[in-house]
This record gives sequence, C-alpha cells and structure tokens, in this order.
Amino acid sequence: MSIYDYSVTDRDGNEVSLEKFRGKVLLVVNTATGCGFTPQYKPLEEMFEKYNAQGFEILDIPCNQFAGQTPGTDEEVHEFCTLKYDTKFDQMHKSDVNGENELPLYTYLKSQKDFEGFGKGPKALAMAAMLKTVDKDYKNNPNIKWNFTKFLIDRAGNVVARFEPTHDMKDVEKQVEALL
Repeated sequence: MSIYDYSVTDRDGNEVSLEKFRGKVLLVVNTATGCGFTPQYKPLEEMFEKYNAQGFEILDIPCNQFAGQTPGTDEEVHEFCTLKYDTKFDQMHKSDVNGENELPLYTYLKSQKDFEGFGKGPKALAMAAMLKTVDKDYKNNPNIKWNFTKFLIDRAGNVVARFEPTHDMKDVEKQVEALL
C-alpha cells in the first residue's frame, strides 16, 4: 500500500482521498488548539503560503487524544485556526492518531517512520520527562507522542521524515523546501 491508498474525512464529513495529493509534497500533522505547541500554526501557515504554489500541501488532522487539548467541534477548531492564525489550509475531522480507533493513515505513517527521539533542548527534556509518566516504554514504540507530530511525504508518496513537536520548525521548512 502507499499513502495514496488512504483517505481522511474533512470537517464537513466528506471523504478525502489522499490520491488528491499525488505529485505534491505533503506535511501531515496532528494538531491541537490548546497546546503549548499550538503557536506552530503560524510557521505552518507561513510555509503553506510560501510553498503552496510550488506543490506543497498541509493535511491538518486535529486530535484530542493528548490531555484533551482540542476541545470543541470541527467547525470550532476551524474557526479558531482561521481567526487566530489566519490559516488557509483546511482542517480535517478531529480524529484519533493512536489506539484502536486511530486513522488507518496513522497506522501506515507510523509503520513508515518510527519515533527517533525529541532531540535536544529544554522542550525535548520536558517532553521526555512528561512522557515517562504516561508511557514508560515511549522510546520503544512508534505511537504519536503528542500534538504537532509531523510526517513529510515527497512527491512520489514516500514518507521521508517524521518530526516530533520539539523539532525546530526552520528544520522542517528546510526539508520541505528541499523536496520542492
């Protein structure tokens, strides 16, 4: 199977085939509206505006699995994003990214790129310390660890990178730019 064999549901309840993104560079991100990483919407929107005409797309999948940081309806999430961050990329239906109800897309993404750590710095140390209390074995499983985990897919549909929320957004942008 490839990324193009999957689909997600948009906030209006319509099925969206990832085939729609064939030939594009795609960043899939599970988001939250009330998280310490929520300000990442700003650099995400900046990248979208800068590179969309070159074939860059963002697939924003709100998720409420991490400390309930995405309350509200799909429409409320969309309203928050457009009013606070002026997002132009669309948010999909709020969905699970781990567990028995996880989107099959996320099962696939996690099978392609495993967790490789949070990197260095205060945010990375804080995430590692917090996760040890939630999942003592977090380093040894591919589960999504928190909001704003990103998967980068090249124009051929290959999952080429996984970025934890602690990754520097400038590094994410450099890798996106390299694929365009």
